[in-house]
Amino acid sequence: MDAARRYAAELLGTLLLVFVGVGTAVFAQMQGGVVVVALAFGFVLVGLVYAIGPLSGAHLNPAVTMGVLLSGKISVVGAVAYWIAQFVGATVASFVIWGLVRWGGVADQTGALGTNGYGVHINRGGTAVLEVVLTFLFVLVVLVVTSRVEHAGFAGLAIGLTLVAVLLVGITLDGTSINPARSFGPAVFEGGAALRHLWVFIVFPLLGGALAALAAPLLVEPSRHFRAEPDAPDPAAPDPT
Repeated sequence: MDAARRYAAELLGTLLLVFVGVGTAVFAQMQGGVVVVALAFGFVLVGLVYAIGPLSGAHLNPAVTMGVLLSGKISVVGAVAYWIAQFVGATVASFVIWGLVRWGGVADQTGALGTNGYGVHINRGGTAVLEVVLTFLFVLVVLVVTSRVEHAGFAGLAIGLTLVAVLLVGITLDGTSINPARSFGPAVFEGGAALRHLWVFIVFPLLGGALAALAAPLLVEPSRHFRAEPDAPDPAAPDPT
């Protein structure tokens, strides 16, 4: 039952993150610009970290789950279940956004359902590097701040602000993915170039998350290095089972 609740929390949390973040881009980007989109993503993530973090760890991102998996804080089976929940949540959110555009009379201000892509302001190679670097930074912050119990109360704020920062860097270049689920959902309904480019926004964020897992122990005191089997429940990470 606890496992089911964690998976449900990841599904719901990812759904809300994608709906609010991508929805802001689709519905309100012209009024608020890049800054408003970045703040929408960051603010909703802060809220979700505090709301569901104690239950599931509030990964809400396959790249974060990759980092947690390689840090030994979740099993392979648990990680796969999280990934399924995250992709399903992002797809449902994207369906609602698509439905509002298609049937609800809402104008798509991105012209592409808030999908990620390259070719106008950055090429594929540049996108690969950008996504690895930005995802590395984001996942590194997640892994490090959630490992420091004395700063647990501020973890959500640090994570949300970091998301805002990386979005500000990349939105005008490739839309900033750093989250394969966030890229997958809108691409499914947009199709075309978004689907053709999708593999880049899955592979390279996952690579960035993996590299962050390798680097995180360098920034954590030895006694607090990530362990495969935590001695006590960690509100920042799911149970290894």
